[in-house]
Amino acid sequence: MKFGKYRELSLIGGADTIGTIITSIFWFFLATQISPSEYGEIWYLIGIAGTASAFVLLGTQSTITVYSSKNIGIESTIYSISLLLGVIASFVIMIMFFRVDVVLLLFGYVINTLAMGEILGKRSFTSYLKHTLVQKILTTGLGLAFFLVFGVDGIIYALSMSYIFFAIPIYNRFKQTKIDFKLLKNRVKFIGNNYLIEILTKLNSHLNKFIIVPLLGFGALGNFSLAVQFVTVGLMFTVIVFKYTVPYDARGEENKKLKKITIIISIAVAILGATITPIVIPLFFSEYMDAVDVIRILSFSIIPVTITKIFTSKLLGQENSKRILFSKIISLSTFILTMVVLGQHFGIIGISIGYLISTIVESICLIPRNEPMNDKSTQKNF
Repeated sequence: MKFGKYRELSLIGGADTIGTIITSIFWFFLATQISPSEYGEIWYLIGIAGTASAFVLLGTQSTITVYSSKNIGIESTIYSISLLLGVIASFVIMIMFFRVDVVLLLFGYVINTLAMGEILGKRSFTSYLKHTLVQKILTTGLGLAFFLVFGVDGIIYALSMSYIFFAIPIYNRFKQTKIDFKLLKNRVKFIGNNYLIEILTKLNSHLNKFIIVPLLGFGALGNFSLAVQFVTVGLMFTVIVFKYTVPYDARGEENKKLKKITIIISIAVAILGATITPIVIPLFFSEYMDAVDVIRILSFSIIPVTITKIFTSKLLGQENSKRILFSKIISLSTFILTMVVLGQHFGIIGISIGYLISTIVESICLIPRNEPMNDKSTQKNF
């Protein structure tokens, strides 16, 4: 059993690590070829699609993972609602922005999230490996090809096309299970809470784009987005562990030893990220010197984000999302307030500090209170 768990974790870890490296190379290379303003504009459009996907995805990845893990058979029902909301959202995007590429990217995000949730819930980690690597390779391959042929305008189209094959598992699920709205009856609270959590999470991830641009312009957003890419790389191990632990926590098989190791690694990565930034940026990204201090600050957000992921995994496994929802509301409120106030006075540095503060506040909200330190009934050794 222990070997099996190591194998499963290695499959998720291999997929996410290699996949993140592949796409990071693409995004870092792209940053060396275009100006910070153009880089910021791309991430602004991604932010529109990402924010819209949060409102569309009634079936969040965590919801699908938990119910697939428990063999509830609710997937087709949730898929149908999410896809219908996607159609509605696409009309809104076309009216507001008239961007076909953003609409296509929205549906790419939707089918990716739904399919990956089911794959993880079924613990089909080999399938997860294949799907992840194919998508990441397509992101880089199509991204470079479209950039060379169409320029910056082709990037969003390339990203949307990289998700197309995720439609296959969605189609297969519709063939295998019927849509049954009765399955939602006793699960509305958990699904609804997760839906709100996903909206708040995506707003936390993308709202900075809609605040930075009016305050500081696309150039500042380009520098901030490059810094976020470095943080994304630093969070690889945390994300891997989270995807691995959610289906096990859903079965009551908590792995405390692995979670403690994850926190230790996050501390080391945060320190490393803050240390190597002054060396890397001038060598490879000479136009993005404003990102140096931003990365130094954001690197330390890796620690509270890791703590948040660990507690979130356990609470999701217990279908207890109320506390997660509360933490997201507090975090988002803190994020908006600090970003606007500090951003006006200290520019991009103030926004970075606001982001860090919001991640710390969120993790504090999730720290267990009055809970036994050693719950032997649920603890499993790794």
